[in-house]
Amino acid sequence: MAPTRYKIYNGEVPHFLTMTVVEWIPLFINPEIVSMVLESLRFVQKDRKMVVYAYVIMEHHLHLIASAPDLTRTIRQFKSFTARSIVDYLRGRGAAPTLERLQHAKLRHKSESDYQVWQEGSHPEEIHSEEMLLQKIEYIHNNPVRRGYVDLPREWRYSSARNFEGKEGLLEIRTDWRSGM
Repeated sequence: MAPTRYKIYNGEVPHFLTMTVVEWIPLFINPEIVSMVLESLRFVQKDRKMVVYAYVIMEHHLHLIASAPDLTRTIRQFKSFTARSIVDYLRGRGAAPTLERLQHAKLRHKSESDYQVWQEGSHPEEIHSEEMLLQKIEYIHNNPVRRGYVDLPREWRYSSARNFEGKEGLLEIRTDWRSGM
């Protein structure tokens, strides 16, 4: 059987991942929700030994280049934890319209929850070369520029672009990938 395009076979090598909120609900316009996502990413970096090479968080999705000993499980746990945290946050804020949308978007076979925050999957693409890695990093960092939100990638707060300019970012990033590829 030929390998499927969107499956992680070796999580130890970097993968380009895209995680999208159901119905493209712009949850990440709220800085408190973005903080939950960032804190969860920090946790999996430390606890699950996930290495982040680049990232950007947009209003309803995030792109990430990452590797981990068990990347599939790590991403699943990240999405599950952040979903629960986001729903709890929305409940605490009385955000009934958003919760109703998350409830309506829930797939029928998802019986463990009343809500669904993330679309299924993360569309992983294994990074095969330094050239591909550089192309994906450029794509990630230019996402807010293409959307017209900023003029320069480093101006977007929720991105690793600043890290690549030697400045402190919001997450620890591995910019010395040549040692790991």
